[in-house]
Amino acid sequence: MKKNKLITRRSFIKNAAIASSSLAFPSILKAGSPTTLTMLAWYGQAEPDAVEEFERLYNVKIIPKYYVGGEQMIALLAQSPPGTYDIIHADAEYVQQLAAANFLEKLDAEDYPFDDFYSEFQNFPGHWIGKDLYAVISRFGFLGISHNLDVVSVKEASSYKLLWDKKLKNRVGHFDWHLPNLGALSLLNGNSSPYSINKTSWNNLKKTTLSLKPQIRGFYDYGGVLSSLKNGEVSVIPGIGEWITGVLRRDGANVTTTIPEEGGIQFTESFSIGKNSRKAELARKFIQYMAGEKGQYRLANLNVFPAIIPSKKGWKRMIAEKPMEAKHLGMFNGSGNAIDLIQRGRIHIRELPHQQSLEDWNDFWSEYKGS
Repeated sequence: MKKNKLITRRSFIKNAAIASSSLAFPSILKAGSPTTLTMLAWYGQAEPDAVEEFERLYNVKIIPKYYVGGEQMIALLAQSPPGTYDIIHADAEYVQQLAAANFLEKLDAEDYPFDDFYSEFQNFPGHWIGKDLYAVISRFGFLGISHNLDVVSVKEASSYKLLWDKKLKNRVGHFDWHLPNLGALSLLNGNSSPYSINKTSWNNLKKTTLSLKPQIRGFYDYGGVLSSLKNGEVSVIPGIGEWITGVLRRDGANVTTTIPEEGGIQFTESFSIGKNSRKAELARKFIQYMAGEKGQYRLANLNVFPAIIPSKKGWKRMIAEKPMEAKHLGMFNGSGNAIDLIQRGRIHIRELPHQQSLEDWNDFWSEYKGS
C-alpha cells in the first residue's frame, strides 16, 4: 500500500513542529522605488548572477528566504500566512504535496515557453495534478558517483560496487541527505523504480547501506562536500553530481561525476507562485523570464553550482559560448548527452518514497549515521 499520500495543510502544520528543531510589461514598474518580490528558495536562486537583469528590467528587488532541505521548506510554509512568499523554488518531488496543501497557485501552461523545452520536460511528472499545472521546471541534474580522478578512474566508477573497494576504506563520503544516497544504492540493488520498493526490497536496501558504513569517512553538508572532495579527505561521494564537481573544476580540481551502469538519479528544480501572492502577475513574469533563453542560460551557470536546463535555445547558447561546461553537464549534440541518457532509461527521477513513509527513510538514515 502506498503510504506517502498527498498531505493536507493541517498535516503540514503538524509536521512543521518537527521540522522546525524587456520583456513585455507595463513601463510604470521601471519608475520610482523598486517593487519587492519575496522568494522561498534554495540558496543561489535570488543572487545577482541569477536575477540582476530581471531586477533591472522590471525595477524589482527580490527578497529571498533561503532554506536547506524540503523539511525546512515545509516548516517555513506551514508557519507563514498565505501570501508571504510570491515565488516558491522547490525540488520537484515536493510540488504535488505543496499543491495539495494549498500553498501554490495554479499556473496557465500557455504563459510559458514549453514549446522550447525538450519533450521530456513539457509535461513533467509531479508538476501537474490532473490538468492543473503548479510548477515550471527551471533546471535539473544527474546524481551518480563523484570522484577524484587521481584516485578513481571513470571506468572504476562505472558501478556503485566501487564504494566497497578496499582502497577506498575511510575515503568515501556522504552528502547528508537520505533521498539521493538511498536512491543510488537502491539502483545498485536492482530496483528499476528506486523509490517504489516493497518491504523485502526495503529491508535489503537497509542491509546494503549498513554494509557500506566501514568505508565512510563522514557525512557532509554542501560546504563540507566541496572541501572534503577538494582537499582529498574523501575520494568518492555517491549520490551527488556536477552540481558539486562542476564547482570544484572551476577551482582546478581534477574531479568528475560518472553515471554508473546501474543508473543515475535526477534532481529537478522548479518555480511556482505562492498561494495568495499579491504580486502574482509579477511573479509570473519572473517565471517566464527564467524559462526563456536568457534566464535559462543564467540558471545553467549559477555561481552556487551549474546545472542542466530544459531549454533547447539555452542548450544552443551553452554549446556556442561555454562548450567545455556544456560538455561536462551533458548539454551537447549526439549520443550520450543528457537527453539521450534519459531516453535510454539510465536516469531515474528523484521522488519521495512510495511504499514507506518519508519518516521511515529519515529514521533509517539517522540509524545508519549513528551505527
